[in-house]
Amino acid sequence: MKGPKKHPPGSDISVPGVDLGQLERLLAFMTDHGLEEFEYAHGDLRIRLKKAVAPPSAPAVLALPVGQPAAPQVIVAPTAQAVPGAAPPATQAPAASAPAAPVADEHIIKSPIVGTFYAAANPEAAPFVRVGDLVEAGQTVCIIEAMKLMNEIEADIAGEVARVLVENGQPVEYGEPLFALRATGKKK
Repeated sequence: MKGPKKHPPGSDISVPGVDLGQLERLLAFMTDHGLEEFEYAHGDLRIRLKKAVAPPSAPAVLALPVGQPAAPQVIVAPTAQAVPGAAPPATQAPAASAPAAPVADEHIIKSPIVGTFYAAANPEAAPFVRVGDLVEAGQTVCIIEAMKLMNEIEADIAGEVARVLVENGQPVEYGEPLFALRATGKKK
């Protein structure tokens, strides 16, 4: 009877187009920062890391030693193929400061990446935008830090800032609403 194939200790497993050392660093980053999901795309390569979630009725999660996160699940697929579940989760746990539902005349600027939201270029600087400010399409509205890279997020339409939906320094998920704008008609 044959058992499953085992790789000898120290042998390297290779996945075409993936640097496993870099993947291990991403997994460590997720664990260190308590991230549940992380997505990365570069050229034909798309990597989506998501922690395995136990069914709600399973108390095994409560039995984990303190500080021991659940093992992440790794999905690797070329961007040309559809990845099941690639859309952000439809439901999220209700938060105490959950933003109100979008108003019909508001345009929502969403986070294109997972990271930390910053309203200003540095702690001493004024915020890029405030409620009531008029913004132009292409104007920087915030910064999202991801893996020590500062990513400027731009308004995709011109409008008036109706609401800022996240706090400075708050972690944000992919697709999370950041700002609500009242459109003035110009699109980028």
